[in-house]
Amino acid sequence: MNTVAHPESPQAPARQRFRSALISTAGHCKIACGFCFRADRAHGFLDIPTYTRALSRLKETGVEAICLTGGEPTHHPDLRQLLRLAHQFGIPVSIVTSARDPDDVDRLADIARLLTNVTVSADSAGALELGRTTRTVATAIATLEQVPTAERLLHLTYWKLTADECQDIYERVDESGVQIQLSPVALDDTARQRAGWTFYNYLAQQRKDADLLSRYFQLTPRFQEHLTTLRTMQLYPERRPSCASTALYVSASGEIRRCPYGKTGVSVHAPRAEIGRFLHAEPRDRTTPECAAICRADDTCE
Repeated sequence: MNTVAHPESPQAPARQRFRSALISTAGHCKIACGFCFRADRAHGFLDIPTYTRALSRLKETGVEAICLTGGEPTHHPDLRQLLRLAHQFGIPVSIVTSARDPDDVDRLADIARLLTNVTVSADSAGALELGRTTRTVATAIATLEQVPTAERLLHLTYWKLTADECQDIYERVDESGVQIQLSPVALDDTARQRAGWTFYNYLAQQRKDADLLSRYFQLTPRFQEHLTTLRTMQLYPERRPSCASTALYVSASGEIRRCPYGKTGVSVHAPRAEIGRFLHAEPRDRTTPECAAICRADDTCE
C-alpha cells in the first residue's frame, strides 16, 4: 500500500494499483429490489469519522475517485458533508442512486455541482416484475433531467425484453441525451428456482435479450466480452479467476475489501501497516457473476 511503503526496489514484486473505491453509505435500503447487488445488509448509516478515516486511507493508497452507493445515498442525513469531505481530500465523487421521491431528487439536484457524474438505476419491464421494483426508465430519466451534472448515466437492469420496449428505451435515451449502461439480471441458483427458470433457460434468455438489444444499441466489444465472461463463470464455476479489480470496496461499517462480496477485509481504523499487508496480499476471492456485474467496464453501448 502506498501509505507506508517507499518506492519499490527493482527486486520487489509489482503491487496492484487501486484506482477507485465504491463506498456504501448505508447497509439498509427501503427500496429493497428483489435482485439487489448489495453485498451488506445491516441497519445504520456510514458515520462521518469512519468515512473521513476511509478517505484518508484511500487517498494514501492512490485511489483517484470514489463512488457513493447504498443502500440509497440520498437517504444519508449528511450527504452534502460526504461530498465536501471527499473534495477536501482532492477526490472526485460520483453517485449511483435509485432516487425517485421528490425530496430525494431535490437532494441530488442540490449537490449536483459537487458530483462528477450521477448514475440512476432503472429496470426493464421483465426485471420490474422479477425484482418487484418500480424503477422505470421513464422515472429514471425524469430524475436525471433534474440533476445537472456534467455526466448523466442511466443504468438499466434488463430481463425478458421485447422489441417494443427496446424501441421505447432507445427513443427516450436518444431524446434525453443521457448515456446508458446495461446489465442483465444476475440470478443465483435459489433465485432462478424461485422464478421457475432452469439454468440453461436462464442463459438462453440472456442471449435472447442481448441479441435484441444489439438491434437498437451499438454494444461495445467490452460489454460483449463482459456477457461472455458472465456466461463462462455461470457454466464453469471452477474456472472463475481470482479478483483483479482496480476498485476497492468500503462497507458502511468501515471495512475495506478488495471485492464487495469478499470474505476478508480490514478496518479503516486498523494501523496503516495492517491495511498495507491486506492490500499487498494475494487476493483470495474468486470473481463471481455478482461482483463482475459491479466491477465491469462502464462503457456499454453507443
